[in-house]
Amino acid sequence: MTRTTRLALIAIITFASAGCDQATKHLARNTLGDPGSISLLNGTVRLELVENRGAFLSLGSDYSDSARRFLFVSVASALLAAIAIASIFGSDLGAAQVVGLALVLGGGIGNLIDRLLRDGLVTDFVQIGIGPLRTGIFNLSDLSIVLGVACFALARKPSANRRVGS
Repeated sequence: MTRTTRLALIAIITFASAGCDQATKHLARNTLGDPGSISLLNGTVRLELVENRGAFLSLGSDYSDSARRFLFVSVASALLAAIAIASIFGSDLGAAQVVGLALVLGGGIGNLIDRLLRDGLVTDFVQIGIGPLRTGIFNLSDLSIVLGVACFALARKPSANRRVGS
């Protein structure tokens, strides 16, 4: 993959992921509210507005404001910068790994935008499950991050020595 193709792929996926996340959060904030939730597909999908001070599943929500700002803004920004650099300059990465990193980058940026513009809060609004077995409430950025990690982890590295049919 050429450097130009790689940069275009990263930019498109990152901006699409963060943009779709921000659009769905805006829609959720303007249409969902108290009381209760919206149930879809016989309760398999529930839409419920939650403003989350913590990370995934509210981890760290009980930390002080300064600790949360340091972890969820400063440390997250540094990690996102490292992911951007790795995705752009990682010459041993295959296309699927670049896609995975771009998804993680877009998801991280989507949640970072919330934290910066919404006083440290992230908008969550989706829950999936069957009966009592349910996920936590999450957003499109969280989904993008999980899909990106899975894509990166499951991707095979390109190899010049790989035989056809191996």
